[in-house]
Amino acid sequence: MMRALNGRSVPNLVMAQRVLNKMAAAAQHYIEDETGEAMVGLVVPGNHTNGVPTLYVLDTISPDSSAVRQMHTFQQGDELQYDMFEWLNENWSLYRVKRISYAGKQLAAKWDVPLSHLGDWHKQPGFMIQPSGGDLMTALNMLDDPENGFDFLLVPIVTLGHPPTIAGAGVNFLTMPQGDGTNMRVDFWYIDGKSRLFQPIIPAVYPDHLLPMLPDYPWHLVHPENLNREYSKLQNDGLFTSVVLWDADDEPPLEICLMTARVGADRILIIITPWDYPKRAPQARVAPFVQMTDDDDMYEIFEMLWEQSKPVADPPGWKWSSESDLLTYVRAVESALGIKSEASSMENKEQP
Repeated sequence: MMRALNGRSVPNLVMAQRVLNKMAAAAQHYIEDETGEAMVGLVVPGNHTNGVPTLYVLDTISPDSSAVRQMHTFQQGDELQYDMFEWLNENWSLYRVKRISYAGKQLAAKWDVPLSHLGDWHKQPGFMIQPSGGDLMTALNMLDDPENGFDFLLVPIVTLGHPPTIAGAGVNFLTMPQGDGTNMRVDFWYIDGKSRLFQPIIPAVYPDHLLPMLPDYPWHLVHPENLNREYSKLQNDGLFTSVVLWDADDEPPLEICLMTARVGADRILIIITPWDYPKRAPQARVAPFVQMTDDDDMYEIFEMLWEQSKPVADPPGWKWSSESDLLTYVRAVESALGIKSEASSMENKEQP
Protein backbone atom coordinates (compact mmCIF):
# COMPACT_ATOMS: atom_id res chain seq x y z
CA MET A 1 0.00 0.00 0.00
CA MET A 2 1.39 3.38 -0.98
CA ARG A 3 1.62 6.03 1.71
CA ALA A 4 -0.63 9.05 1.65
CA LEU A 5 1.21 12.30 1.05
CA ASN A 6 -0.20 14.40 3.91
CA GLY A 7 -2.67 16.22 1.69
CA ARG A 8 0.01 17.98 -0.36
CA SER A 9 -0.63 17.79 -4.08
CA VAL A 10 2.99 17.30 -5.20
CA PRO A 11 5.86 15.83 -3.16
CA ASN A 12 9.60 16.37 -3.59
CA LEU A 13 11.29 14.09 -6.13
CA VAL A 14 14.83 12.69 -6.18
CA MET A 15 16.13 10.54 -9.03
CA ALA A 16 19.21 8.33 -8.82
CA GLN A 17 21.59 8.95 -11.73
CA ARG A 18 21.54 5.23 -12.54
CA VAL A 19 17.80 5.46 -13.20
CA LEU A 20 18.30 8.14 -15.85
CA ASN A 21 21.09 6.09 -17.39
CA LYS A 22 18.77 3.08 -17.65
CA MET A 23 16.07 5.25 -19.18
CA ALA A 24 18.50 6.48 -21.83
CA ALA A 25 19.74 2.97 -22.63
CA ALA A 26 16.23 1.56 -22.98
CA ALA A 27 14.98 4.49 -25.07
CA GLN A 28 17.94 4.20 -27.45
CA HIS A 29 17.32 0.47 -27.81
CA TYR A 30 13.74 1.06 -28.98
CA ILE A 31 14.15 4.10 -31.21
CA GLU A 32 11.06 3.52 -33.36
CA ASP A 33 8.72 2.07 -30.75
CA GLU A 34 7.35 3.18 -27.42
CA THR A 35 8.85 1.50 -24.38
CA GLY A 36 9.06 1.96 -20.62
CA GLU A 37 9.88 0.45 -17.25
CA ALA A 38 8.49 0.24 -13.73
CA MET A 39 10.14 2.50 -11.14
CA VAL A 40 10.86 1.41 -7.57
CA GLY A 41 12.01 3.46 -4.61
CA LEU A 42 11.03 4.98 -1.30
CA VAL A 43 8.45 7.40 0.05
CA VAL A 44 10.23 9.21 2.90
CA PRO A 45 8.06 11.29 5.27
CA GLY A 46 8.82 14.99 5.43
CA ASN A 47 10.25 15.03 8.95
CA HIS A 48 13.11 17.25 7.78
CA THR A 49 11.48 18.87 4.73
CA ASN A 50 8.74 20.99 6.31
CA GLY A 51 6.30 18.11 6.25
CA VAL A 52 6.62 17.51 2.51
CA PRO A 53 7.34 13.85 1.67
CA THR A 54 10.06 12.93 -0.83
CA LEU A 55 9.95 10.27 -3.51
CA TYR A 56 13.33 8.61 -4.06
CA VAL A 57 13.49 6.66 -7.33
CA LEU A 58 16.25 4.09 -6.86
CA ASP A 59 15.88 1.73 -9.81
CA THR A 60 13.74 0.60 -12.72
CA ILE A 61 12.49 -2.85 -13.72
CA SER A 62 12.31 -3.78 -17.38
CA PRO A 63 9.22 -5.64 -18.62
CA ASP A 64 9.40 -9.23 -19.77
CA SER A 65 8.89 -10.61 -23.26
CA SER A 66 5.12 -10.21 -22.98
CA ALA A 67 5.48 -6.40 -23.21
CA VAL A 68 3.85 -4.79 -26.25
CA ARG A 69 6.10 -2.23 -27.98
CA GLN A 70 4.78 -0.49 -31.08
CA MET A 71 5.12 2.95 -32.63
CA HIS A 72 2.16 4.38 -30.71
CA THR A 73 1.56 1.67 -28.10
CA PHE A 74 3.33 0.36 -25.04
CA GLN A 75 2.05 -2.13 -22.47
CA GLN A 76 4.13 -3.33 -19.55
CA GLY A 77 4.98 -7.00 -19.04
CA ASP A 78 3.52 -9.24 -16.40
CA GLU A 79 4.88 -12.02 -14.20
CA LEU A 80 8.64 -11.56 -14.51
CA GLN A 81 8.42 -7.86 -13.69
CA TYR A 82 6.39 -8.71 -10.58
CA ASP A 83 8.94 -11.36 -9.57
CA MET A 84 11.76 -8.84 -9.99
CA PHE A 85 9.98 -6.42 -7.67
CA GLU A 86 9.40 -9.17 -5.11
CA TRP A 87 13.13 -9.99 -5.18
CA LEU A 88 14.02 -6.35 -4.52
CA ASN A 89 11.31 -6.04 -1.88
CA GLU A 90 12.31 -9.19 0.03
CA ASN A 91 15.94 -8.10 0.10
CA TRP A 92 15.05 -4.54 1.12
CA SER A 93 12.99 -5.94 4.01
CA LEU A 94 16.04 -7.94 5.05
CA TYR A 95 18.23 -4.81 4.96
CA ARG A 96 15.76 -3.04 7.23
CA VAL A 97 15.66 -5.93 9.72
CA LYS A 98 19.43 -6.20 9.85
CA ARG A 99 19.89 -2.41 9.76
CA ILE A 100 22.51 -2.66 7.04
CA SER A 101 22.68 -1.50 3.47
CA TYR A 102 23.72 -3.50 0.44
CA ALA A 103 27.18 -1.99 0.70
CA GLY A 104 27.51 -3.28 4.27
CA LYS A 105 27.11 0.11 5.91
CA GLN A 106 24.56 0.89 8.58
CA LEU A 107 21.15 1.64 7.14
CA ALA A 108 20.25 5.18 8.16
CA ALA A 109 16.93 5.60 9.92
CA LYS A 110 15.89 7.92 7.10
CA TRP A 111 15.73 4.97 4.71
CA ASP A 112 13.86 2.66 7.09
CA VAL A 113 10.66 2.70 5.04
CA PRO A 114 9.08 0.11 2.71
CA LEU A 115 10.19 -0.30 -0.87
CA SER A 116 7.41 0.77 -3.24
CA HIS A 117 6.40 0.71 -6.87
CA LEU A 118 6.25 4.46 -7.54
CA GLY A 119 4.95 4.41 -11.11
CA ASP A 120 6.13 3.77 -14.67
CA TRP A 121 8.10 5.84 -17.15
CA HIS A 122 7.46 5.50 -20.86
CA LYS A 123 8.81 6.87 -24.14
CA GLN A 124 6.43 8.72 -26.44
CA PRO A 125 6.84 9.43 -30.17
CA GLY A 126 8.03 12.76 -31.47
CA PHE A 127 8.02 15.61 -28.97
CA MET A 128 4.93 14.53 -27.00
CA ILE A 129 6.22 15.77 -23.65
CA GLN A 130 2.83 15.71 -21.91
CA PRO A 131 0.73 12.68 -20.93
CA SER A 132 -1.88 11.70 -23.52
CA GLY A 133 -5.55 11.08 -22.90
CA GLY A 134 -4.77 7.37 -22.96
CA ASP A 135 -2.09 7.91 -20.31
CA LEU A 136 -4.67 9.63 -18.09
CA MET A 137 -7.17 6.78 -18.51
CA THR A 138 -4.49 4.20 -17.72
CA ALA A 139 -3.36 6.11 -14.62
CA LEU A 140 -6.91 6.55 -13.31
CA ASN A 141 -7.66 2.86 -13.82
CA MET A 142 -4.56 1.97 -11.82
CA LEU A 143 -5.48 4.40 -9.03
CA ASP A 144 -9.07 3.17 -8.91
CA ASP A 145 -8.19 -0.52 -8.72
CA PRO A 146 -8.01 -1.38 -4.97
CA GLU A 147 -5.84 -4.41 -5.70
CA ASN A 148 -3.05 -2.10 -6.89
CA GLY A 149 -2.95 -0.12 -3.65
CA PHE A 150 -1.80 3.09 -5.35
CA ASP A 151 -2.48 6.49 -3.78
CA PHE A 152 -0.41 8.23 -6.46
CA LEU A 153 1.67 7.56 -9.55
CA LEU A 154 4.88 9.07 -10.87
CA VAL A 155 4.72 9.12 -14.70
CA PRO A 156 7.87 10.46 -16.42
CA ILE A 157 7.75 10.80 -20.21
CA VAL A 158 10.85 10.29 -22.34
CA THR A 159 11.26 11.80 -25.80
CA LEU A 160 14.27 11.75 -28.12
CA GLY A 161 15.86 13.96 -30.76
CA HIS A 162 15.74 17.30 -28.96
CA PRO A 163 18.32 19.99 -29.75
CA PRO A 164 20.89 20.57 -27.00
CA THR A 165 19.36 22.72 -24.28
CA ILE A 166 19.98 23.26 -20.60
CA ALA A 167 17.02 22.78 -18.28
CA GLY A 168 16.72 25.70 -15.90
CA ALA A 169 15.89 25.60 -12.21
CA GLY A 170 12.29 25.04 -11.24
CA VAL A 171 11.22 23.17 -14.39
CA ASN A 172 9.78 19.67 -14.49
CA PHE A 173 12.15 18.28 -17.13
CA LEU A 174 15.79 17.47 -17.65
CA THR A 175 17.88 16.58 -20.67
CA MET A 176 20.75 14.18 -21.35
CA PRO A 177 23.12 14.27 -24.36
CA GLN A 178 22.83 11.15 -26.51
CA GLY A 179 26.18 11.31 -28.27
CA ASP A 180 24.71 12.17 -31.68
CA GLY A 181 24.23 15.90 -31.21
CA THR A 182 20.71 15.46 -29.82
CA ASN A 183 19.31 15.16 -26.30
CA MET A 184 16.96 12.85 -24.52
CA ARG A 185 14.34 14.81 -22.60
CA VAL A 186 12.49 13.50 -19.55
CA ASP A 187 9.38 15.35 -18.41
CA PHE A 188 8.15 14.44 -14.94
CA TRP A 189 4.45 14.19 -14.11
CA TYR A 190 2.58 13.22 -10.98
CA ILE A 191 -1.02 12.21 -10.35
CA ASP A 192 -2.93 11.14 -7.24
CA GLY A 193 -6.39 9.91 -6.41
CA LYS A 194 -7.56 13.29 -5.15
CA SER A 195 -6.53 15.60 -7.97
CA ARG A 196 -7.06 12.96 -10.71
CA LEU A 197 -5.09 15.20 -13.05
CA PHE A 198 -1.44 15.13 -14.08
CA GLN A 199 0.67 17.80 -12.41
CA PRO A 200 4.29 18.72 -13.14
CA ILE A 201 6.79 17.62 -10.51
CA ILE A 202 10.34 19.02 -10.31
CA PRO A 203 13.17 16.44 -10.19
CA ALA A 204 16.51 16.57 -8.44
CA VAL A 205 19.24 14.16 -9.58
CA TYR A 206 21.56 12.61 -6.96
CA PRO A 207 24.79 10.68 -7.57
CA ASP A 208 24.30 6.97 -6.97
CA HIS A 209 26.59 6.82 -3.94
CA LEU A 210 24.33 9.19 -2.00
CA LEU A 211 21.33 6.88 -2.23
CA PRO A 212 20.69 3.30 -1.09
CA MET A 213 21.68 0.57 -3.50
CA LEU A 214 19.36 -2.28 -4.37
CA PRO A 215 20.74 -5.78 -5.02
CA ASP A 216 21.59 -7.19 -8.41
CA TYR A 217 18.94 -9.41 -9.92
CA PRO A 218 19.38 -13.17 -9.32
CA TRP A 219 20.24 -15.81 -11.86
CA HIS A 220 16.83 -17.47 -11.91
CA LEU A 221 15.11 -14.21 -12.93
CA VAL A 222 17.78 -12.79 -15.22
CA HIS A 223 18.00 -16.12 -17.08
CA PRO A 224 14.67 -17.89 -16.46
CA GLU A 225 15.52 -20.33 -19.25
CA ASN A 226 18.42 -21.58 -17.09
CA LEU A 227 16.06 -22.19 -14.17
CA ASN A 228 13.62 -24.04 -16.43
CA ARG A 229 16.42 -26.20 -17.78
CA GLU A 230 17.78 -27.03 -14.31
CA TYR A 231 14.28 -27.61 -12.94
CA SER A 232 13.35 -29.96 -15.79
CA LYS A 233 16.50 -32.05 -15.32
CA LEU A 234 15.77 -32.48 -11.62
CA GLN A 235 12.12 -33.38 -12.18
CA ASN A 236 12.90 -35.79 -15.01
CA ASP A 237 15.29 -37.55 -12.65
CA GLY A 238 12.43 -38.20 -10.22
CA LEU A 239 13.13 -35.32 -7.84
CA PHE A 240 10.32 -33.29 -6.32
CA THR A 241 11.66 -29.72 -6.43
CA SER A 242 10.48 -26.35 -5.13
CA VAL A 243 12.21 -22.96 -5.11
CA VAL A 244 12.38 -20.71 -2.03
CA LEU A 245 14.17 -17.41 -1.43
CA TRP A 246 16.06 -17.66 1.85
CA ASP A 247 18.70 -15.89 3.94
CA ALA A 248 21.09 -18.82 4.00
CA ASP A 249 24.29 -17.05 5.08
CA ASP A 250 22.92 -14.27 7.31
CA GLU A 251 24.00 -11.67 4.78
CA PRO A 252 22.13 -9.98 1.92
CA PRO A 253 21.28 -10.65 -0.81
CA LEU A 254 19.06 -13.68 -0.35
CA GLU A 255 19.94 -17.08 -1.74
CA ILE A 256 17.83 -19.10 -4.14
CA CYS A 257 17.24 -22.46 -2.50
CA LEU A 258 15.88 -25.59 -4.14
CA MET A 259 14.30 -28.18 -1.88
CA THR A 260 14.70 -31.59 -3.53
CA ALA A 261 13.33 -34.98 -2.46
CA ARG A 262 12.86 -38.43 -3.95
CA VAL A 263 9.90 -40.69 -3.27
CA GLY A 264 10.81 -43.18 -0.58
CA ALA A 265 14.06 -41.45 0.43
CA ASP A 266 14.61 -40.84 4.12
CA ARG A 267 16.23 -37.41 3.68
CA ILE A 268 15.69 -34.16 1.81
CA LEU A 269 18.39 -32.06 0.21
CA ILE A 270 18.34 -28.28 0.27
CA ILE A 271 20.47 -26.92 -2.56
CA ILE A 272 21.60 -23.33 -1.96
CA THR A 273 22.52 -21.24 -4.98
CA PRO A 274 23.96 -17.69 -4.74
CA TRP A 275 22.40 -14.88 -6.72
CA ASP A 276 25.16 -15.14 -9.36
CA TYR A 277 24.97 -18.92 -9.86
CA PRO A 278 26.57 -20.68 -11.77
CA LYS A 279 29.52 -18.30 -11.42
CA ARG A 280 29.67 -19.41 -7.80
CA ALA A 281 29.08 -22.99 -6.73
CA PRO A 282 25.98 -24.31 -4.97
CA GLN A 283 26.06 -25.72 -1.46
CA ALA A 284 23.91 -28.38 0.16
CA ARG A 285 22.19 -29.11 3.44
CA VAL A 286 20.44 -32.34 4.41
CA ALA A 287 17.29 -32.70 6.53
CA PRO A 288 15.00 -35.57 7.57
CA PHE A 289 12.25 -36.38 5.10
CA VAL A 290 8.79 -35.00 5.87
CA GLN A 291 5.53 -35.82 4.16
CA MET A 292 4.03 -32.80 2.36
CA THR A 293 0.59 -32.15 0.93
CA ASP A 294 -0.72 -29.56 -1.53
CA ASP A 295 -2.30 -27.68 1.38
CA ASP A 296 0.98 -27.17 3.23
CA ASP A 297 2.60 -23.74 3.32
CA MET A 298 5.89 -24.29 1.50
CA TYR A 299 7.71 -21.57 3.43
CA GLU A 300 6.61 -23.02 6.78
CA ILE A 301 7.78 -26.47 5.69
CA PHE A 302 11.05 -25.05 4.42
CA GLU A 303 11.67 -23.13 7.66
CA MET A 304 11.10 -26.29 9.69
CA LEU A 305 13.43 -28.29 7.46
CA TRP A 306 16.08 -25.57 7.54
CA GLU A 307 16.13 -25.64 11.35
CA GLN A 308 16.58 -29.42 11.27
CA SER A 309 19.11 -29.44 8.45
CA LYS A 310 22.87 -29.79 8.60
CA PRO A 311 25.47 -28.56 6.09
CA VAL A 312 26.94 -31.07 3.67
CA ALA A 313 30.58 -31.03 2.62
CA ASP A 314 31.30 -31.31 -1.08
CA PRO A 315 31.65 -34.96 -2.17
CA PRO A 316 35.20 -36.33 -2.37
CA GLY A 317 36.86 -35.27 -5.60
CA TRP A 318 33.99 -32.97 -6.51
CA LYS A 319 34.93 -29.83 -8.41
CA TRP A 320 32.43 -27.21 -9.52
CA SER A 321 32.65 -25.35 -12.81
CA SER A 322 30.31 -22.95 -14.56
CA GLU A 323 29.55 -25.81 -16.98
CA SER A 324 28.24 -28.05 -14.19
CA ASP A 325 24.55 -28.39 -13.41
CA LEU A 326 22.47 -28.94 -10.29
CA LEU A 327 21.42 -32.49 -11.14
CA THR A 328 25.03 -33.63 -11.39
CA TYR A 329 25.72 -31.97 -8.03
CA VAL A 330 22.62 -33.51 -6.39
CA ARG A 331 23.53 -36.99 -7.61
CA ALA A 332 27.07 -36.60 -6.28
CA VAL A 333 25.79 -35.46 -2.86
CA GLU A 334 23.20 -38.26 -2.74
CA SER A 335 25.88 -40.81 -3.54
CA ALA A 336 28.21 -39.45 -0.87
CA LEU A 337 25.42 -39.48 1.74
CA GLY A 338 23.99 -42.84 0.71
CA ILE A 339 20.57 -41.37 -0.07
CA LYS A 340 18.48 -43.83 -2.07
CA SER A 341 14.94 -43.63 -3.33
CA GLU A 342 12.33 -46.32 -2.91
CA ALA A 343 12.76 -47.23 -6.57
CA SER A 344 16.53 -47.61 -6.34
CA SER A 345 16.19 -49.73 -3.16
CA MET A 346 13.81 -52.10 -4.98
CA GLU A 347 16.23 -52.35 -7.90
CA ASN A 348 19.06 -53.30 -5.54
CA LYS A 349 16.89 -56.04 -3.92
CA GLU A 350 16.02 -57.54 -7.29
CA GLN A 351 19.66 -57.84 -8.33
CA PRO A 352 21.19 -61.35 -7.69
